[in-house]
Amino acid sequence: MKITVIGTGYVGLVTGACLSDVGIQVTCVDIDKDKIDGLKNGIMPIYEPGLEEIVKRNFKKGRLNFSTNLSEAIQGSEAAFIAVGTPPGEDGSADLKYVLAVADQIGKTMTNYMVIITKSTVPVGTAEKVRGAVAQAIAARNIDHGFDVASNPEFLKEGAAIDDFMKPDRIVVGIDSSVAQEIMDKLYRPFTLNGHPVIFMDIPSAEMTKYAANAMLATKISFMNDIANLCEIMGADVNWVRKGIGSDPRIGNKFIYPGIGYGGSCFPKDVKALAKTGREHGHAMRILEAVEEVNDDQKSVLFNKISAYFGGDLQGKVIAFWGLSFKPNTDDMREAPSVVIANLLLDAGAQIRAYDPVAMEEAKHDLGDRITYCESDMEAVHGADALALVTEWAEFRMPDWDAVADAMTNRVVFDGRNLYRKQTMIAHGYDYFGIGMGESIAEKR
Repeated sequence: MKITVIGTGYVGLVTGACLSDVGIQVTCVDIDKDKIDGLKNGIMPIYEPGLEEIVKRNFKKGRLNFSTNLSEAIQGSEAAFIAVGTPPGEDGSADLKYVLAVADQIGKTMTNYMVIITKSTVPVGTAEKVRGAVAQAIAARNIDHGFDVASNPEFLKEGAAIDDFMKPDRIVVGIDSSVAQEIMDKLYRPFTLNGHPVIFMDIPSAEMTKYAANAMLATKISFMNDIANLCEIMGADVNWVRKGIGSDPRIGNKFIYPGIGYGGSCFPKDVKALAKTGREHGHAMRILEAVEEVNDDQKSVLFNKISAYFGGDLQGKVIAFWGLSFKPNTDDMREAPSVVIANLLLDAGAQIRAYDPVAMEEAKHDLGDRITYCESDMEAVHGADALALVTEWAEFRMPDWDAVADAMTNRVVFDGRNLYRKQTMIAHGYDYFGIGMGESIAEKR
């Protein structure tokens, strides 16, 4: 089976690599020649555990190829995935210009029947726009190539994308023809041998499923952050509350960990886009608008704690950051809480010494040389007045707290992910502030 994947960003590259790993002939296409040349030489444009090995292995075996020439790549393909970016516009809506440009180009160059699949996260109705763009381009050539359009949204977690693709909870496919269903069933058969289901549905429902899933997860996060903030006011400990409600199978224990807000390429963009879709159709998505508002506020919680601890005077204070990426196991800095916290601290006159295992080069695009980038966690805390745990990378889980204390000028930790136990920190002589633990800074001081 031969397919084409257009776009070698996070979704496209993972999709192409994983499909090639089960024996499908895949060509990944991108207009960025430097990126394509890099991939041919084993240079990954993103960090994702396990991806580099799969790409190199299948490129060497000839099952995975990279090209800048879409017209050549799609010849003989049974399916073409559109996996280009859909950046948010100023009003929060998804910008479809890249998706539709690819659809137009496919229509101008295809020479055989194929299924054209939207893999990018796109609003309801996008498949029909893709269908129209392809049909118009084909008609202009005065030929009659049949094609179908399908929606196949991705549900990949950054940092665990390979496992998510290879062992999916479910595969959602929106189709409106039996031929398209047969091709999609053949394409995903290797991933369903262990019982992972392919859920076929109509195209609008598939498009909505992706947004609804991300919106629900974002809602759980913001709800728990709101509860955490109330816990602090009322003297409760959100860690116990989380365990208490998470043991209820109707609620579950996933995505109810309080912190400093969600970020990344999906949740912020998709919540905004779904809320915008609601407004366009006269239906206010009131819950999602509140979810977004809570999340925006949550990104400043850690700054507020640090500022309060130092009596509002941060001039010259040195704050160590452990972690910069929006979550562990990725170098993605899009909508990362660290950027918001850092800018607030810098504006207040503080200095920042930061360490992240993989995201520091990406962080420079947002923070430039306004902060100091360190080679290790211990270098970051050297001479620091406070430590802020921003991203819960595994290597930060069990530091030598006595060595950390010796390196710092002041024993205080602001834990934005509730990674550490309060009792342990107190035993090491630290002032410790997590999220939602019911102890005010005034009481600690």
